Amino acid sequence: MDQHVPTPGVLTSRVISTDEVETVVDILVGSFYSDPVWGWAFPDDDRRRDQHRVLWRMFVEGARRYPWTFLTSGDTATSLWIPPGGTEMTDEQVRQLAPTLRKLLGSGADRVLTVFEVFETAHPHDVPHVHLSLLGTDPAHLGHGYGLGLLEENLRAVDALGVPAYLEASNVGNVALYARYGFVAKDTVRLPDGGPEFVTMWREAAGHRPR
Repeated sequence: MDQHVPTPGVLTSRVISTDEVETVVDILVGSFYSDPVWGWAFPDDDRRRDQHRVLWRMFVEGARRYPWTFLTSGDTATSLWIPPGGTEMTDEQVRQLAPTLRKLLGSGADRVLTVFEVFETAHPHDVPHVHLSLLGTDPAHLGHGYGLGLLEENLRAVDALGVPAYLEASNVGNVALYARYGFVAKDTVRLPDGGPEFVTMWREAAGHRPR
């Protein structure tokens, strides 16, 4: 996600088509290469991009079952949202996740699987909500507010649904940015074995947020 405050005055986004899956994956590979959590989970700097490409493709293919995976005009930023009652991956993808990771990482797959387990434990499921699974900006376009502008656009659609929103901030430096858009930090969770922290954040439904 962008580290910068400005947002574009005009930003239009679209729900991705099948032909745009790889474009979204490319953006996520660049955006999350240096992410504290996902860098820790995939510690080999030389192989991380290829390994991330496999994982993010699974996320994109799982998320695009719903009309909530967005790409900005100019292909500068992307967002993956999971609607109430949805899941980030299909049942088949979940079955293939561990074997795929073990093929990529060997015993190192356990670290990635631990991230998924800790994320799932921290994720509240008692109230229906939309889940911001991933938000990323093409590194070539950082500093222009494309990620934040896309988030703002998406949240207008979320408000129209009248449901809360949830995310995991895998880079704690982004917590203050999300807070500007109505998200409130709930829990700070540290991954085991000296891993980094992430922050769970919740945004109440429109009409239920304090003014």
